[in-house]
Amino acid sequence: MSFLVIGECVADIVRAPGTPDRVHPGGSPANVAYGLGRLGREVALLTQLADDDAGRLIGDHLKGAGVRLEVGGVPARTPSAVVALDAQGRATYAFDIAWTLEAEPVRPAPAPAHVHMGSIAAVTEPGATAVLALVEGLRGRATVSYDPNVRPALMGDQAGAVARVERCVALSDLVKASDEDLAWLYPGASPLEVAARWLDLGPAVVLVTSGADGSLAVTRRATVAANAPKVPVVDTVGAGDSFMSAVLDTLAFRAGEDLGGLGAEYLARLLRRAAAAAAVTVSRAGAQPPDRGELDAAGEEFDLVVRSVRAS
Repeated sequence: MSFLVIGECVADIVRAPGTPDRVHPGGSPANVAYGLGRLGREVALLTQLADDDAGRLIGDHLKGAGVRLEVGGVPARTPSAVVALDAQGRATYAFDIAWTLEAEPVRPAPAPAHVHMGSIAAVTEPGATAVLALVEGLRGRATVSYDPNVRPALMGDQAGAVARVERCVALSDLVKASDEDLAWLYPGASPLEVAARWLDLGPAVVLVTSGADGSLAVTRRATVAANAPKVPVVDTVGAGDSFMSAVLDTLAFRAGEDLGGLGAEYLARLLRRAAAAAAVTVSRAGAQPPDRGELDAAGEEFDLVVRSVRAS
């Protein structure tokens, strides 16, 4: 199964108390593509990279995992984000990002079986229009996933951001979001309430991650909640993207099947494997997801408990 990921690359300048700054390749869509490459999947990333030190660092990083780069325009400089970590490894972000994907972006060949879009690139103009046009053109031949990966500093007014996010949700078969994403987009609403709202827009599966508090999978047939494994945390950078990569990798084994027909038992296995990938990532610095051997080993090692299962 071949994947196309569409979205930004970002040079993450990681700043932690008492340590020198570290520069890591990042950007949520780029991290998802890298994670899929690490798991041995055929994956292309449609993105923008400048011909500068950060661009070369990120390009070499992605190619090292087997990711094929498709460039949709060259920005003046590679986007960057200062990632400030607190004593518990939690991250806050300050951005220097522009997204100007060309109106007629490269269309990778062969056509992918699955398209993933996300984060800044899916909602930031002028490039977001090109992203959505490309996804709409591929939707009849490929399944689609979306992760809003909300960055409030870049989202503009909240009502407009919700409208843009929901347009992406409506184009998707599967959506993943964090509890923090949902709290900003829909203040006061529970994850289950938002999941129900999004399912009404069209997706078959909605996944919600809550860091150390676990994760949730919701379809029209079932709801499954799972604990997160207890591991020492170095930092949380890229954990949600590793979760997403593992979800897409796991679902690739069921290519062609109706995602809406996934039962509670399968959703539980999906959450376990994705949580294991996130646990490996938080145990080391930067967005460094597991390869297949590491993920298989983590799935055996970690005690992942499904809290509840409800069949509709």
